[in-house]
Amino acid sequence: MNTVRILLVSDNHGDREALKVLREMYADYDYFVHCGDSEMTIDELEGFLCVRGNNDFALGNNAPDQRILEAGGHRIYICHGHMDFLSYFHYEPMARRAKAQGCDTVFFGHVHTYDDLTVDGVRLLNPGSLRHNRDGSPPCYMLVHISDSGIEAVRMDYIARKKQSGETWLDRLIGWLSKL
Repeated sequence: MNTVRILLVSDNHGDREALKVLREMYADYDYFVHCGDSEMTIDELEGFLCVRGNNDFALGNNAPDQRILEAGGHRIYICHGHMDFLSYFHYEPMARRAKAQGCDTVFFGHVHTYDDLTVDGVRLLNPGSLRHNRDGSPPCYMLVHISDSGIEAVRMDYIARKKQSGETWLDRLIGWLSKL
């Protein structure tokens, strides 16, 4: 089997530049997966297999709340997480939901921390936040490689490029509102 390569991101909270940079860096990857809280529209997320996070509802993001990806002999449950576990870092309900759908792996976000753990036989992978991690670590994403030997997950720190245009968050908001 050829290795399936996945760029896994979450919680960029409107940082379009980060997604653009990563798409360019990993253009030859098989899948681009976004686990929600993009604060972007589906059109802006073109090319990403995405789900809707708790901050995406008001923005007309009509991505599904969860979806399933079959890749490299694995069935992967993709969600943001806010509807899949009752409190942070108590992931048993999410693992049960994945198992009920025949999944052995979960890609999720929401908590703004990088995680790679196994709960009740289900591998749980959270790429952390491209914007701000709550544990004080640098913003990050994950590279997932699926091969005959299993699933390899690698944390990659994301260092934002300095804005060349001098555009502020208010400029971006006005630009976004003008598209509505």
